[in-house]
Amino acid sequence: MWPGVFLVFEGIDGTGKSTQIRLLDERLQAAGETPVLSREPTGGAWGQRIRESATAGRMTPADELQAFIHDRTEHLRGLIMPSLAAGRIVILDRYFYSTIAYQGTRPGGDTVAVRQTMESLFPPPDLVLWLDLDPAQALRRITAHRGEVPNEFERQEGLESAREVFRSLAGDRFRRIDAASDERAVADAVWHEALPVIQAKRLLRAARLNP
Repeated sequence: MWPGVFLVFEGIDGTGKSTQIRLLDERLQAAGETPVLSREPTGGAWGQRIRESATAGRMTPADELQAFIHDRTEHLRGLIMPSLAAGRIVILDRYFYSTIAYQGTRPGGDTVAVRQTMESLFPPPDLVLWLDLDPAQALRRITAHRGEVPNEFERQEGLESAREVFRSLAGDRFRRIDAASDERAVADAVWHEALPVIQAKRLLRAARLNP
């Protein structure tokens, strides 16, 4: 669908996504690439509204879902799709799989309906790197290592539900990475999964440019 490579990191909070994105970015830059890094919710108006709801009181499920849809639509239109069209590697911290996992499991939510909505509105990435970790360990990282108080998206019961949804979503585009290992071992596992996808897209692009 695009000459670039669309990589998404998913997983519950506390799995080390930010660290692994940084390490992958460093590795790709050393290989001569110039990746585009971004995250969701974004820093735009809709994304800020979502972030504020995590500490100031969550929106209703319907309003929250619509906020994610608006934020993601703007993100795709303004940054992700133009970067992919230009042949860049886009590395995204969270995508619509997190919306399914966190919004679909809210009281009164419907994971199946949210998944259908997300898949009908937004294109799938080339690869999802799912950092999987026990929620209790993830919370220890959040509170001890990061020195933060868990917000509304980081309660243990919510993390457990979200983890189960990620497990149910795992398919051809998903690669499960054991996030309990040390960060370098995790980084090597990420590289092992991402490199073949990147190489395949690069070969396909070269073939199209030189028929």
